[in-house]
Amino acid sequence: MSSTFERLLPWLVRAVWASLPFTVGPALAAALDGRSRPVQATASVLLWGTWTAVLLATLVPHPIGLTALRSSAPAVLGAAVAAAAGGHGSALSLATAGLVMFLAFLPETGMLFVNGPAYPNERRLPLRVPGALLFGILPGAWLLAVAAPSAALFLLASRRWVAGAAVLAMGLPLAATLFRSLHGLARRWVVFVPAGLVLHDPLSLTDPVLFRRQVIESLRPARAGSKSLDLTQRAPGLALELVLREESVLMLAEPRNRLGRSTTVDRLLFTPTRPGAVLREASTRRVPTG
Repeated sequence: MSSTFERLLPWLVRAVWASLPFTVGPALAAALDGRSRPVQATASVLLWGTWTAVLLATLVPHPIGLTALRSSAPAVLGAAVAAAAGGHGSALSLATAGLVMFLAFLPETGMLFVNGPAYPNERRLPLRVPGALLFGILPGAWLLAVAAPSAALFLLASRRWVAGAAVLAMGLPLAATLFRSLHGLARRWVVFVPAGLVLHDPLSLTDPVLFRRQVIESLRPARAGSKSLDLTQRAPGLALELVLREESVLMLAEPRNRLGRSTTVDRLLFTPTRPGAVLREASTRRVPTG
């Protein structure tokens, strides 16, 4: 995308999120109109609390803020759709909720947030979500993380004390674990630093690995049938192949082995959200491409 759009994107994300009380808010208020006062109060606290937290996160971009935004955007869309299904929606609320969802999951939004705490001389470019998660357990994990604590609070607001307490006791630890896992997806990136290129992927590697510019032979689109070490995690999209002039030792992450497994490679594959941006950045950093 153009550099003009990238400069405007932070303000667009902030403006659309800031507009939610005036666009989606009336539809949700109408949908809650027939509920009891405690339920209305609980919903108001949840909605305003989430809105405030994410708005603050957009003002100071950080990977944690990216997790907050991408966890909240589907909930906004789901709430708008539910209100519309109950006869309380509007074209404006649905359109705004859809726009929030679209902006939250743009690759450029990911780059904006993950580079918030980056040093001035480095550039982070996120990696794509593994295919097995994207098309498997990720939607269910998000639903449980959001629904469990919310359901507990609404049960308590409805004076269903035993059920609410039971769901709260089980739901909070589960939600914390799931949100920690979801946040791990926002901490996967390739980083260009003055010395070369760092691959930071806790799902594939136990520790970040620096590949110095002097040992990089080429960074290029992966070729069909490549025999390189596959660190793409079967993520959809164009993979890039990093070819080295000498072998490098990597510690591969394994679920049942905290120390990982050592392997030696001279080429590997990874899948960034924006392969073209990675190659352009590589060219400006004098990393061989093509």
